[in-house]
Amino acid sequence: MDEQDLYGTGFAVVVIGAPALAQAAGDLVRQAGGRVLRHVPWPDVAAEIGQQAGRPLLLVDTHGADDAAMEIALARIDAVATALDLPIVVSMATGDIDLVAAMLIGPRVAMLCDASPLELVAALAVAGASHGGAALLHAYVREGESERLRKLNAEVARIAEALARLSVQEDEDRRGGVGDRHQSFHAAPPRAQPGDAERVRRMIRARRLRDGFFEGGLFEEPAWDMLLDLYAAHLEGTRVSVSSLCIAAAVAPTTALRWIGKMTEAGLFARQPDPADRRRAFMVLTDRALEGMRGYLNALRRLENS
Repeated sequence: MDEQDLYGTGFAVVVIGAPALAQAAGDLVRQAGGRVLRHVPWPDVAAEIGQQAGRPLLLVDTHGADDAAMEIALARIDAVATALDLPIVVSMATGDIDLVAAMLIGPRVAMLCDASPLELVAALAVAGASHGGAALLHAYVREGESERLRKLNAEVARIAEALARLSVQEDEDRRGGVGDRHQSFHAAPPRAQPGDAERVRRMIRARRLRDGFFEGGLFEEPAWDMLLDLYAAHLEGTRVSVSSLCIAAAVAPTTALRWIGKMTEAGLFARQPDPADRRRAFMVLTDRALEGMRGYLNALRRLENS
């Protein structure tokens, strides 16, 4: 039985990365149910990306890449992927977060830091399936790994469900539905109050304090932790890099990046390029998120004073 018979046609993938990683990347793509169209080394990206027919998935591996070459290539990858609506899966080291995020954060991008082979296979399978490919894992996946993969996919589904509920709630508020019960909190545009920055920082410290008394991971809530951190930074007039925001999320970098992407897609986070260094971007709250945080703190203050 030849390789094509074993894996099927699957979804098409262009692998971008160091030549030494080509074989390993190809194996992961095939395990996820895909097929490699070709491998593009970093120095050749500007000339070759986008030359292939169709709309392949892009697998980008930054390990061992030169920052200068990667900066040029990532800008080109983003332009082509945006124009052709191509999904991207990025495998990177933690040290590459800011450079990659400055170019590639978006709803079509899945970013993984220091990922295991299984995590990469899962990300490729999910991206391939959503892109219309036949992203099926094969029976030779070792026993035990299939359960871990199921949990990874369940997490993706959970995030999607949470965002769907957020969208439904927003629609109800606009129609004067459930949101009417809280009309008194929104009678006037909320404003930040003196001392709010220190109050938010105390909230953050209190959340981290719990980890010293209970088993780690019980209180993971990266979306809220990042909202608090970005709102405090807004009040203090400081800026937060993507890597710093991942630390504030208090979860694994891959999980934090996934939530940054989801919060950006939900219209709560926005990427703001660093005017002094295009290899870095800052994350900020949108006007909608700022209004929500101000309203929340004002409502909390009224509750405490009632």
